[in-house]
Amino acid sequence: MSKSISLGVIGGGQLGSLLCAAAKKIEVNTVVLSDDKDGPAQNFCDHFIFSKYEFNQKVKEFISKVDFITYEFENIPVDFLEQLDKEKKVLPYPKINKIAQSRKLEKTFVNKLGIKTTDWAQIRSAEDIKTNQHLLPGILKSNTLGYDGKGQFILNSLDDIKQDWCFTSDYILEKKVDLKKEISVVITRYFDGNITHYEPIENVHKNQILYKSKIPADISNKISEEAINNAKKIAENFSYVGVLTVEFFLTQKDELLVNELAPRFHNSGHLTIEAFNISQFENHVRAVCNLNTKSIEKISNAEMYNILGFEIQNYKNKTFKKNEFFYDYLKKDPREGRKMGHITILKD
Repeated sequence: MSKSISLGVIGGGQLGSLLCAAAKKIEVNTVVLSDDKDGPAQNFCDHFIFSKYEFNQKVKEFISKVDFITYEFENIPVDFLEQLDKEKKVLPYPKINKIAQSRKLEKTFVNKLGIKTTDWAQIRSAEDIKTNQHLLPGILKSNTLGYDGKGQFILNSLDDIKQDWCFTSDYILEKKVDLKKEISVVITRYFDGNITHYEPIENVHKNQILYKSKIPADISNKISEEAINNAKKIAENFSYVGVLTVEFFLTQKDELLVNELAPRFHNSGHLTIEAFNISQFENHVRAVCNLNTKSIEKISNAEMYNILGFEIQNYKNKTFKKNEFFYDYLKKDPREGRKMGHITILKD
C-alpha cells in the first residue's frame, strides 16, 4: 500500500473520524472537508479543511490534494457532489444520494426491485392524511433530511393532526408495523462488481436513537439470506461502489421490510472494527480507492453500545477489560442525545 493514495472525505464527524483511522492503517492519506470547524475528524485525518459545501477556493484546494472523494453522511447537496465529480471521482456516485435523500424516491426505487417496504403514501396536506386513513396508526416523516427521529410525528388517529401544521414541504406517511426486531446489513461493492458482506446485525433503538447493536442477530437462516440478497440486489442495481447499509424491519409474522438505505458505513457496523478481520471502514476505503478486495472473516460475536451526551464522562477514566473497546469521538460539546462515543464488547 502506498501513501501516495489520497482520499478526500466530506464531513468531519465520528464516521469520518473512524474512516480516517482505518485509512491510516492501510497507509491511505486522508483529507477532510468539513463545514464544522470543530469537526472531530481533524484529530484523525492527515489534513483538515474547514469550508462551506460550495465551490470556493478552499474546496479547490481540497480537490487538488485528493485522488478519490467519498463522504460520511448522505445529506450533502447533490449538485455540489456532481461538481466535485467532474474533477475527481466521487464514490458512492452522487446520483445515489439523490435517491437516498428522498424517502419517496428511496421507497419507490426499492419497491420497483420487488423488495417490500412498509406501506406508505406521499403527503402534501392534512387532506392527504385523511385520504390515506388506512395507514393509521402510522408515522409521518419529512421526505428529506431527518435522522435519529428528527422530523417524525406519530399519528395514531386523525385527531393527532395538529391544526396549525402547514405542509411547507413533502412528507410521507408510513403505516406502523407489528415489529419483532430491526436488523441491518452492511455490504461492500467494488469497481469490478465483487461484493463482500457481514452477517446481519440486530439493532435496538431507544427514543429513536440506536442504543445497541449485536451479532449474531437472533433471526433464522432464511431471514438472514433474504436480507443479504436484498442488500446485494439494491447495490447491484445502483452499480454501487463503497459500503452500503440497508436497514430492515422484521415483523412478528417474519416479514422482512426495508426501512432505510444509508449509502455509507453505518453506526450499527462499528462492531466490525473488532469483531472481524476487516472493518466496514477499511472495506469502504479499499472499495472507493480501487484497492484489492479482502475476504471477511469473523473473529468474535459482539455487542456495541452508543454513548450519548454526558454519559461520556463515565467512560473517560474507566479501566476496561481485554474484551472491551472504548471509543471517544473527541467532540467538544456533549448534548443530550448526541453520540459522543461507543463501546464494543467481544463475547467469545
